[in-house]
Amino acid sequence: MSRNKIFILTLLLLSRVFVLAQGAQIGKNWMAGKGMKHASVGYLIKEVHSQETLYSYQPDMQLTPASVLKVLTTATTLELLGEDYRYPTTLLYDGSIQDSILHGNIYIKGHGDPTLGSAYFAPESERFIRQWVDGIRRLGIREVTGAVIADESIFDTEGISMKWVREDLGSYYGAGSYGLNVFDNRFSLYLRSGAPGTRPEVVDCSPELPLKVHNYLRAKQVKTDSSYVVGMPFSEERFLYGVVPAYQKRYRLRGDIPEPALFLAHYLQKSLEEEGIHIEKPAACYRQFMERGDWHPAPQTEILTTYSPSLLKIIEKTNHVSHNLFADALLKTIGLRYRPKPHEVISSFERGVQVLKNYWKQKGLDVSALRMTDGSGLSPANKVTPRFMADLLDYMAVESKHAAAFRSTLPMAGQEGSVRNFLKDTSLMGKAWLKSGSMSGVRCYAGYIQKNGKWYSVVLFANNFSGSTWLMNHRFEKLLLEITSSL
Repeated sequence: MSRNKIFILTLLLLSRVFVLAQGAQIGKNWMAGKGMKHASVGYLIKEVHSQETLYSYQPDMQLTPASVLKVLTTATTLELLGEDYRYPTTLLYDGSIQDSILHGNIYIKGHGDPTLGSAYFAPESERFIRQWVDGIRRLGIREVTGAVIADESIFDTEGISMKWVREDLGSYYGAGSYGLNVFDNRFSLYLRSGAPGTRPEVVDCSPELPLKVHNYLRAKQVKTDSSYVVGMPFSEERFLYGVVPAYQKRYRLRGDIPEPALFLAHYLQKSLEEEGIHIEKPAACYRQFMERGDWHPAPQTEILTTYSPSLLKIIEKTNHVSHNLFADALLKTIGLRYRPKPHEVISSFERGVQVLKNYWKQKGLDVSALRMTDGSGLSPANKVTPRFMADLLDYMAVESKHAAAFRSTLPMAGQEGSVRNFLKDTSLMGKAWLKSGSMSGVRCYAGYIQKNGKWYSVVLFANNFSGSTWLMNHRFEKLLLEITSSL
């Protein structure tokens, strides 16, 4: 090797060592800032094609990723199911039809579609109930001697993760994921509030639900609420805590539908009754039959099948608006590929985690860096290292056949989704595609940055910091701009 080549290689090596040392120093300086005394931080920035690490700080520390975990869930689902997969939901009947009377039951067979009736896919998603009613009318049915039965048996009844915290149970963002879901599994309570210190009045609920509401709210002279809707799955009781703005004529709070499958059966029955089709028995769902031990459905005949939007569109919404229900349903869906061992007891969540881990282990990723209990990132028990997330992003950018599609599902910083205000009016606006994650004491980002014709994977995790999320966002912006200024 010539002296010139040796000299050039030496310069490149020294420059690389300098950049890595500079990245470590930036991390140390960053950790010395206000509110970081007790914080745990890890970050990693790599050039995706060369796999060259440009900047890193504690990249092998396991940290809580919050909603950044959705990047892992959506990437895996895209790899396993493909961009064009659509969830089916099938309407069926058993028995026989004679003289416009169905001597049997109507079934709604779910396959886990989280988008049925979703506000994020309106108006198309609002047509499903009309299609179902029309399908039943076309058969000439005017009376049903049985019931409308929701069959959500494709997943178990563990709609929420056992690792979620109490304040999330009953909230709109903590809605459970089931074999049948509808209207984002959310309801809205409308309140009328008076003077500060008084108790707001519950005026209305949409959609209509048989809820027993325990109202411990108080009005306060504030602009936004600080309130909780708390309750358990399958329970019609909901507890309201906290404060809402005073002197509001119609203020909205949102919570989760306690049992979406049973609600959907009632909803279809009500829609049929409004069309003059009488249903003799009360609506029911699989869970009720299972608890009684008498789930023995007769052979069924398909009436029609409706389909969800494409998986790519679902993933885009999942990442743009950070939809927890969508992400958890995706994890459970890939979990259907898991084949339990003899006598193994394993939940739908756990099946999804096993399929996910097995997939990435086969791709060469170190899955020991991952602890995962849900698909949404809502549980603080979820842990992952920045290195694992960066390796995942690198794979999706370079080796996945869905590379461009996956990147398009991440919102553009400064312009879209949950990062529309992050990096706004900076040199990186429009050049970064990032998923954010946030919970108490947690702020994280993961995605891609494009600069000077090159793509970089970016993972930034901060746990247990003090101070506001706004301040941490500002510090992350400053860190990213400082790091990328030399790229």
